Amino acid sequence: MPTIKDNIIEILIKSKLLTKEKLDGALEIQKAKGIPLRKVLVEQKLISEELLLSLLSEQLFIPTIHLSKYKFDHAVIRLIPERLARLYRLIPLSRIGNTLTVAMADPLNIFALDDLRTLTGCSIDTVISPEEEIDHAIEAQYRIETKDMQTILNESEQTKDKDVQLLKDDEIELSSALKDSEKAPIVKLVDLMLAQALKKRASDIHVEPEIDCVRVRYRIDGALHDILKIPKLNQNAIIARLKIISSLDITENRVPQDGRFKVRFEGKEVDFRVSSLPTTFGQKFVMRALDKGNLSIGLDKLGFSEQPARIFKEAINKPFGMILVTGPTGSGKSTTLYSVLNQLNTPEKNIITIEDPVEYQVDGITQIQVKPDIGLDFASGLRSLLRQSPDVIMIGEIRDPETGDIAIKASLTGQMVLSTLHTNDAISSITRLIDMGVEPFLVASSLIMLCAQRLCRRVCPQCRKPVDIPKEFLEKIGFKHKATFYHADGCKYCGNTGFYGRVAILEAALIDDNIREMIIRKVSIDEIKKYAVEKCGMMTLRDDAYLKVKEEQTTLEEALRITTEE
Repeated sequence: MPTIKDNIIEILIKSKLLTKEKLDGALEIQKAKGIPLRKVLVEQKLISEELLLSLLSEQLFIPTIHLSKYKFDHAVIRLIPERLARLYRLIPLSRIGNTLTVAMADPLNIFALDDLRTLTGCSIDTVISPEEEIDHAIEAQYRIETKDMQTILNESEQTKDKDVQLLKDDEIELSSALKDSEKAPIVKLVDLMLAQALKKRASDIHVEPEIDCVRVRYRIDGALHDILKIPKLNQNAIIARLKIISSLDITENRVPQDGRFKVRFEGKEVDFRVSSLPTTFGQKFVMRALDKGNLSIGLDKLGFSEQPARIFKEAINKPFGMILVTGPTGSGKSTTLYSVLNQLNTPEKNIITIEDPVEYQVDGITQIQVKPDIGLDFASGLRSLLRQSPDVIMIGEIRDPETGDIAIKASLTGQMVLSTLHTNDAISSITRLIDMGVEPFLVASSLIMLCAQRLCRRVCPQCRKPVDIPKEFLEKIGFKHKATFYHADGCKYCGNTGFYGRVAILEAALIDDNIREMIIRKVSIDEIKKYAVEKCGMMTLRDDAYLKVKEEQTTLEEALRITTEE
């Protein structure tokens, strides 16, 4: 049976894509270096990998697939050992009945196919994928723990206390867990978990007990990635260690708890906000990294587009009124509001925040932590802080009618009030406040600016490459700019994700007299939004996302993913 190399040679001769001299030269390089002919042809830029894959697919009647965006099933991955996947450069994709579909760099390798049939007992279907993408997928799916972490886990295995055992659900042997949590391997493992999260730019660390292990995931640029699996026998010690450093009650396992701790990493201090939650297999922990370095002094360093940034600056220069920032959890609302507070934070101003929980601890600002269990909720806390003669008030979130009513009235009596809401766009905040029971005339009088925010992933600068987008599709989605479109398959720099970092997109609307009159007359939100766009020049979230595409900061796919059609 012809090998993949034979097929490539035959394809190139038939198609006359390469001269005999160039092909012979490529074969000589291949023999000298001992690497696949496919790789030589691509490296020497004799043919693009995309075209070569397409030609191979036609010749062999085997489909091709790109793995960079493929969602893998860990149950299917476990069918094939890592050693075999690396040996034959393959990765399992799916299993339907007794048929296992596998992506291979060389789908004609009969030894690999025989081994897979024997090992899995399945019939094997193959697809072709680029070698580099298969290597990335193997790294991501099999090597989810680093060598350093694995070394520590091995050490932990060797030094484990034979008497430690899991007792009833929700119950741990406290003295043993405390003893284990102070052992060097456990301490090192938790420290390394935190250090790696900060190195990888993770915003959150998830420690999740499962039936047979403890899974660790990092949220990087808004997406969760599997990093490590810790043996189940270390679960109690890991939980105890996390509770100790977070100043949580280690005897309490039945109710959620909140804590925080601070670390110094590479010369800077980073706060971690910790939340524990009882689950079926033990307590789940989520640790959010809060880096004060992200709190830019003012709005100029947040990366907003010129038009929404100008509107925002105009609003915060007003002496009183309410500014609302809306968006889903994790859209950067708190970072934006704290950046504004930093800009307003001068000795002559009394700034007070009431939050649940306090995200960033900032010098010169009075911060109140909501504690509902003792009666200190947003409404009661807000009433009290109004007696403290504040100039600027920041409310973590307007959740109920009472808080909304007090906040609105505070903004009418000479205070600047900043807060957040969960709505899909900026103008919908008006409806939300009215639905909470706030009178339309109070809403109209108090609001000075509404804005909606999202975080958009930046395309990786190292591996991005231009792509063609059909003109018909651009017309359909209303993209009117002249732009070069980019896509990234992933590289070592971006952790094989194709994205590196995030940028904020903003929809900002100043409330003028006409909009106030429309609110009092209870005009529909659609009409108010139409007026804001056409008469006030409001840039919608999608408009701003398209601008970021034009500026080559993100991909068109990402812009469409995070915004809704207008």
